[in-house]
Amino acid sequence: MVWLHGVRRVGKTTLCRMLDDVIYFDFELPSVRRQLESPELFFADLRGLRVALDEIHRLARPSEVLKIAADHFPDIRVIATGSSTLAAKAKFADTLTGRKATVWLTPMMSRDLVEFGSRSLEERLWYGGLPPFYLSGDTATAEQYQEWLDSFWARDVQELFRLERRHSFVRFVELLLVNSGGIFEGSAYAGPCEVSRTTIFNYLGVLEETRVAHVIRPFSTRRATEIVGAPKVYAFDTGFVRHARSYREPRPEDYGALWEHYVLNEIHARVPGVRPHYWRTKHQQEVDFVFMRGDGLLLAVECKWSDASLGELRGLRAFVNAYPGAEAVVVVPRMEREYTIGLGGTHQGRVVDLEGLIARLKA
Repeated sequence: MVWLHGVRRVGKTTLCRMLDDVIYFDFELPSVRRQLESPELFFADLRGLRVALDEIHRLARPSEVLKIAADHFPDIRVIATGSSTLAAKAKFADTLTGRKATVWLTPMMSRDLVEFGSRSLEERLWYGGLPPFYLSGDTATAEQYQEWLDSFWARDVQELFRLERRHSFVRFVELLLVNSGGIFEGSAYAGPCEVSRTTIFNYLGVLEETRVAHVIRPFSTRRATEIVGAPKVYAFDTGFVRHARSYREPRPEDYGALWEHYVLNEIHARVPGVRPHYWRTKHQQEVDFVFMRGDGLLLAVECKWSDASLGELRGLRAFVNAYPGAEAVVVVPRMEREYTIGLGGTHQGRVVDLEGLIARLKA
């Protein structure tokens, strides 16, 4: 069994419909949901076949249905889709540990650009990685973004988590998109959203389970100068961030912020097992991402839209000075070959592209 999850309109349905020799069931349709009133009879007619159960979280007891399929009909090859991880306990009482493979379908990554006609990276950053918005380009309207948010609330949040206070939750999502990539302080959202700080963190948990937000926690060895508590939070898509921030005309500084989001998306898509952190000191020195690699070495990553800004590496210099055994890289969108830069004293770093970064994370 394969559990395929990702945000609304990322392409889960399209992918399922493209699979060969698969019987497709769309549980957005009431008539299809009724077929699962008796899961045993439903699966008995599908023995030996390959089936796609799309938007299965629309069922009343989806985890029970998947458990029956996995335990009693092992000859049926199942791909099931939903808009959250299986940790959304309001609907998934059983996470099917050991009985399923999990695939997270992220917004478009670099390899997808070729499939979409090799349009420029700038367009991917500007319009985002959800195919309908990316393909619409400048014709995507504010109403389309609002429709996505309304559907997310009605079909995902309400189905999976049954929250109240729609206005407060939607306001939180809007503010999070504007502040994406920044330090997250729950109390700063409580007032504008008219809810408690505890509720704000509950909202953040919902966004994390549905992959609409990515929580990046600080790296620290408990040194007195390091930030140890407050996370950074990134929204799921560059196009939605750009829309929320009302970017009108592309500027280099805007691309720089979106590039950082895109690098994180590429890591999630291609090295799903790694866990990114960030590093920040009380002196405002910061590194975008820090990883503990499989070989036990630290990898510090700074994202720069242009190598013209390589002089602005105060945080990376501070990190390698604090952790001299770490490898430091600056990831830029385009380059002919990797090269070495000095980071103060005997410390050095490498300027790499995305492929160079991914290779290091897989090492």
